[in-house]
Amino acid sequence: MEMHQVRYFLAVARTLNFTRAAEDCNVAQPSLTRAIRQLEEEFGGDLFRRERPHAQLTELGLRMQPLLQQCYDSALGARSLASSIKSGKVGSLRIALSATIDMALLMPHILELRKHFKGLELKLLRGTAAELAGFMKSGNAELGIASTLDDTWERLDAWPLFTERFLLVVAGGHRLADRSPIELADLHGEPLLMCPYCEHFSTLCGALRSQDLDVDRAHEVPSERDLQTFLEHGLGVAFAPQSTSLPASLIRIPIAGFDFRRTISLYGVAGRQRTPVATMMMKMLRAADWSRYAT
Repeated sequence: MEMHQVRYFLAVARTLNFTRAAEDCNVAQPSLTRAIRQLEEEFGGDLFRRERPHAQLTELGLRMQPLLQQCYDSALGARSLASSIKSGKVGSLRIALSATIDMALLMPHILELRKHFKGLELKLLRGTAAELAGFMKSGNAELGIASTLDDTWERLDAWPLFTERFLLVVAGGHRLADRSPIELADLHGEPLLMCPYCEHFSTLCGALRSQDLDVDRAHEVPSERDLQTFLEHGLGVAFAPQSTSLPASLIRIPIAGFDFRRTISLYGVAGRQRTPVATMMMKMLRAADWSRYAT
């Protein structure tokens, strides 16, 4: 079955006249009639009863009409979408973010993309460092943003964006809330909230353990939202990157003598063709002013 045969069938079904259908399709009537007969041979029965000057749909034709109309509309939709993508009117972006990357970092650039691609379609993937590397390898994500992917794949390119430090986060009513900076010694006896999904979880635990903080008895929380809820209810204190968005009820406090940092990088796959949207996003991220977070 070919699309021109479907188009001819729908024209005859609409006009119930082979001559008018041929005129509407801008084709010679013998060509239209031949295409309809080929379709009938493929379906194994007549689609029309020829009752000159008119034609009537047979039972088979009546049943085939909505299916072939759907097939034809889908083909037109696919062609239109392909044309829009080629012209840049529609674009898609598949980007993977580690669990500790704040969406607020990307939002200004996503809004800018929408100005250039009215039909912008976004697919955001979250995961651990290992999962992000998998997304990049499989092609499920064109770009990735994380502090580190811990992967030695030779095709994985990385462009550092900024380096930021970790700060202590406490609730507004906490005993340390009005002190800045504090010493690590001030945290002895405080329940710690740790995030296993953070790329630097193991390294941070080691750094705190070396300062005699009881990391092994810390509460482990599975998400940023859960972390903020624990903090707001005074169930502990946490270490968070400077770029993390926090509600007004939580306070950041620098820690004297504790210099724990991470570098946020943009990742791509060398040699893999990127969509126009991904290319523009990459250029914007690399050219952005990240001095607000850089330390």
